[in-house]
Amino acid sequence: MIEVFKTNEYGRIEPIPEITKGCWINMISPSDEEISKVSGRLNIPVDFFRDALDDEERSRIEKEDNNVLIIVDFPYVTRDDTGLPIYETIPIGMIICEECFITVSLKETPILSDFKNNKIKGFFTNKKTRFALQILFIISSYYLRYLKQINKKTDEAERELHQSMKNKELYTFLSLEKSLVYFTTSLKSNKIVLEKMLRLNHLKMYEEDKDLLEDVIIENTQAIEMADTYSSILSGMMDAFASIISNNLNAVMKFLTSITIILSFPTMVASFYGMNVALPFEKSPHAFLITMCFAVSLSAITTLIFWKKKYF
Repeated sequence: MIEVFKTNEYGRIEPIPEITKGCWINMISPSDEEISKVSGRLNIPVDFFRDALDDEERSRIEKEDNNVLIIVDFPYVTRDDTGLPIYETIPIGMIICEECFITVSLKETPILSDFKNNKIKGFFTNKKTRFALQILFIISSYYLRYLKQINKKTDEAERELHQSMKNKELYTFLSLEKSLVYFTTSLKSNKIVLEKMLRLNHLKMYEEDKDLLEDVIIENTQAIEMADTYSSILSGMMDAFASIISNNLNAVMKFLTSITIILSFPTMVASFYGMNVALPFEKSPHAFLITMCFAVSLSAITTLIFWKKKYF
């Protein structure tokens, strides 16, 4: 799918029917025909598009002739069969050519939707370097947002796990830890690209652009530190709570065993007095009451002993 946008004289973005100078071309999982059309129209290497559509492509920046390709990983959220959120990352390519600015990705992302819905201030499609830096800044912001969501879900799973005897919460921790690994790897790769952008002269930058790039680097570094911290905490929690689940199960089994022993005394006394032999108190009119009091006394004494030993 290909979308073409351009900001008007009032600074608001509008869709336009065809490619013009200063426009923004957004390509979402484009076909080979669409890639060839844009590549031939703007004289951009086809590999620039195909590399951005490879979900295993590493983050990087490169320049060929007057075309600059920036590939970074952005976060997105999916859900598994049980409805559990899964946080992953895939590449997004930004191609800066003489005529326009192009974004290429496999999936639609809310990051670009913010631009399409005029939610970003100071955004102009013809300011290509500024546009690329703004996208990078929003990507870093989304990493931070999703990291906070992961931390919140970790706290929720932790509260449930205190009384849990199932593996559901551990699976939740495992999924979140996997997401943090994806985030950490992608953020570190993005950091290398950002540092190269600051060091190399692939893009023409004004002083304001350099300040924005430095802000992006700060946001990205903060996200890396948060991901590392949450990952370390989560790893320790998984080890600890695996033992907690086992201890919770042991406590329940101990309680059930104690109840079984306590209830076995009335059963044992009733079994003895059910035998067809001579028994104590069998001639007494209070035989049943005496037998029941004896059984209840044995259970009460056992309960008291177990209570003092904290078996339940």
